[in-house]
Amino acid sequence: MQVKLDQLAAYRRSDKPRGIVSVCSAHPLVLRAALRNGRRTGTTVLIEATCNQVNHLGGYTGMTPEDFADLVFDLADQEGCPRDQIVIGGDHLGPNPWRSRPAAEAMAEAEAMVAAYVAAGFRKIHLDASMGCAGEPLALDDATTAERACRLARVAEETARAAGNGMPVYIIGTEVPPPGGADHALTDVPPTDPDAARKTIAIHRKTFSKAGLDEAFSRVIGLVVQPGVEFGNQNVVRYDRQRAQPLVNILDDEPNLVFEAHSTDYQGIEPLRELVEDGFGILKVGPELTFVLRETLYALDLIASDLDPAYGERSLKAAMDTMMLADPGFWKGHYNGDPATIRMLRHYSLSDRIRYYWPKDEAAGAVDHLLDTLRGKSVPLPLIWQHLPDGSQFAGKPLQPEDVLIWRVTKALDAYQAACGTGGTAAATKDATHVA
Repeated sequence: MQVKLDQLAAYRRSDKPRGIVSVCSAHPLVLRAALRNGRRTGTTVLIEATCNQVNHLGGYTGMTPEDFADLVFDLADQEGCPRDQIVIGGDHLGPNPWRSRPAAEAMAEAEAMVAAYVAAGFRKIHLDASMGCAGEPLALDDATTAERACRLARVAEETARAAGNGMPVYIIGTEVPPPGGADHALTDVPPTDPDAARKTIAIHRKTFSKAGLDEAFSRVIGLVVQPGVEFGNQNVVRYDRQRAQPLVNILDDEPNLVFEAHSTDYQGIEPLRELVEDGFGILKVGPELTFVLRETLYALDLIASDLDPAYGERSLKAAMDTMMLADPGFWKGHYNGDPATIRMLRHYSLSDRIRYYWPKDEAAGAVDHLLDTLRGKSVPLPLIWQHLPDGSQFAGKPLQPEDVLIWRVTKALDAYQAACGTGGTAAATKDATHVA
């Protein structure tokens, strides 16, 4: 069942809520799994990149928006997923990557980035200018945030009209968890204060109108709020729908909006379904997908170690540990504890900061070595049961390890689609997500 972004609010008003899962990853195997799943189910495939990950200067992936769009659509063609079934979006588009500079410089870069996103065909744009730049408070007031969001929206509108490829839809609001999860154990994550959410909507509506952008505001489809979900390095805070009810009630007065929920990773089907039913029509997931990818790579690493003495003892894990120790910038400061705990977290943290290392040449080489070792090999059923207990279908026949990895990511995506009411079944995906 294909649900479009601009239909989500109407579905909620009809008491038949539907949701869309937003895949927030640049890993080709995760993207391939999402696109293959989209071809199979006929659902909207929403894939998003963040301002730090992909921007006009390259971001930490080295990709511009055009590069990212080309990657997604090339993979879609390979997987037979129709292009008109795909939406690509930009998350947290604003001055964040340049916030150490004066506001004028940072906003100039943000405008150039938004133009690059829209010109490349991104049609879901999250306007996020909430962060302070050099000499400003860490978080800006609503009025300044809205004014800067208007500047970015104007650029997006002008770029879209010039390109002639359709006008974007917008997400506003900025109250989100730390990107990639918190770095400490969490016990309580309060939902967004309803009055604060109402104020955000009202100030943006007024500011857009004053700037002559009423038509653009009519395409604002969602508001980012904190529903009370989050994950730390070792624990998950699950959705409490009763606690979120005062926030949810706002949507009764905003019939054209839904909420966008960030950091929904590891929630499990039932909390995800409750989120969708309560109006959180866009569920963003990222680290969980690369977590299960890493989990499966490490299972294959163990299988290769047991199956082929020439492969070496956990060759992939050893290579990743060497790389992370030599280049600790992506995890150091995010993991706390004694050396044994930090070593464990480098590999197994729920925030999955190991995902930043997979694009590196050393990691790619270690993964290729693993996949080449197993490709075409027949893995005995007992060995599959030992390391991939639910993967019996891969035993006793020539193995295609990429298919194992895509299968595992797809299981996680099926849980989201079951919750969204657009595909998958709860019965088939009970264990598809990691539930705290």
